[in-house]
Amino acid sequence: MTVCLLLLSAVALTAAVPVPRALTRATWPEREPVVALWVWQCLVATVLLCCLTALALAAAAVFGTVRAQLFAPAPPAVTAAYDLSSGSPWAAALTVLLACGAAWTTAMLARQLVEARRRHAQARAHLRERAPDLPAGLPGARGPLLVLEDEYPDAWWMPGSPPQLIVTTGALHRLTDHQLDAVLTHERGHARARHDWLLHLSTALATGFPRIPLFAHFCDQTHRLVELAADDTASRRCGHLTTALALIELNQHRGVLSCASSHRLLGERVDRLLEPPPRLGRRHRALTTAVAALVPLLPVLITFAPGLTALA
Repeated sequence: MTVCLLLLSAVALTAAVPVPRALTRATWPEREPVVALWVWQCLVATVLLCCLTALALAAAAVFGTVRAQLFAPAPPAVTAAYDLSSGSPWAAALTVLLACGAAWTTAMLARQLVEARRRHAQARAHLRERAPDLPAGLPGARGPLLVLEDEYPDAWWMPGSPPQLIVTTGALHRLTDHQLDAVLTHERGHARARHDWLLHLSTALATGFPRIPLFAHFCDQTHRLVELAADDTASRRCGHLTTALALIELNQHRGVLSCASSHRLLGERVDRLLEPPPRLGRRHRALTTAVAALVPLLPVLITFAPGLTALA
């Protein structure tokens, strides 16, 4: 068991510290934001699986009831292969630490979901006050579309079932038909990919564990990459130039081209759309996706290695 726990710790530390820092310095995520989001999710899944399997092994070494439940269907040779008694002096402290981490993670996720539901309820109530008599959809729109009277151009989507697309009259007056189509396609890209769930997860982990580089970078990069992915969805349908012009017109009053940190992402998105970076080849994307998908299997293989060896 000691060897398994050491290997799980090594994999978790590698995925939590050096790999995220190297990934943030890479340039290819800007070209392939969807693949990059998948890689980040696989890294997070790897760390969580390492902690979960380590908790299971440590608890089995400390508590006979847990050991009996986990290894009930296994032959005696498999239980002996894990040598659960060897880690008893320090397994109790590890079990308490990992159990506290699991409870804290669950609490952070639950709090994030509760707060998100509360914000969505307040936003929907505010929309009903501002536009109580407007229709839920407009002709030619894909999905529900709500128009609000507002001089400032804006468009956003509200998660739900179904997702609600909202656009202001200022955007309708300022944008051309093609630019408006690009904006709405961008927002539908968020809705179809369910980016809200990914944002909730990354925010909860970063809030609960701010000192872990993986979770901090995961939150920052997720907020950035979901916008790039939605931009790509819009540009494939409406063109890069149309999407860039729509982004400028929609955010001009916010200082889209300023160097302020709060607006820097907008400027980067415009530059990226005006000068699209070369995309990865299809084989390279497939290879990156496959390798990332295999990484979360490492904790599972490490955990089951002694049992498989005993059965061989």
